[in-house]
Amino acid sequence: MVACEDTRVTGKLLRRHGIARALLAYHEHNATRMRPRILARLQAGAAVALATDAGTPLISDPGYKLVRAAIDAGLEVFAVPGPSAALAALTVSGLPTDRFLVAGFLPERRGARRQAILELGAVPATLVLFEAARRLPATLAELAETLGPRRAAVARELTKRFEEVRRGPLDQLAASYAREGAPRGEVVLVIEAGAEAGAIAEAELEAALGQALATMAPAAAAATLAATTGWPRREIYRRALALKQVAGRAGADP
Repeated sequence: MVACEDTRVTGKLLRRHGIARALLAYHEHNATRMRPRILARLQAGAAVALATDAGTPLISDPGYKLVRAAIDAGLEVFAVPGPSAALAALTVSGLPTDRFLVAGFLPERRGARRQAILELGAVPATLVLFEAARRLPATLAELAETLGPRRAAVARELTKRFEEVRRGPLDQLAASYAREGAPRGEVVLVIEAGAEAGAIAEAELEAALGQALATMAPAAAAATLAATTGWPRREIYRRALALKQVAGRAGADP
């Protein structure tokens, strides 16, 4: 039996290769109901394959709880290596591959998205994100605003007929898609890691902090600069409060 997100999509793949097997829909909306049924088949000695509509099962796709339940039941689980959008995008991005984080999709709500971007910006690794094509222009604008002009790549429709990879600083990619509008297809974003802590000189940090405090509160300035400079957020916040205090005293002097 083959458990899959959409029996129509997986059925097309199986027919192309002359494979005839029973198909069972297994996705986030019916997983609780279908999981016991699949486990029962496995415990009866059947082999069950888990397939996804695109890419690798479990990577931003359903399946983790099924694998966990099978392991807890003492059943064997095997991986069959196959397509991976995250690794494909990473390898053609031109960005470091020795350390990377596949962070999946960003939250849809604006506040949660901003917080997630701030947290990811401090991760010392190349970032791999998935995004819906219709949201790409807005997401690139948010990433550029929060992370600054980091090098990035937009990989679209990987391994398909209209595969495209665009590379450049986040702000340039954001401007490009703002002009052209949202593309079509499946999109993966790859973004370089921020600078190592202390990579920019202290004097540069102070200057950047002074500019940021002209339009932001200390907490927001600290979060933004932590994501773009690599300096610890707490340290930047401490310096921001000190600068504000000095500025306040200067303004109070006759």
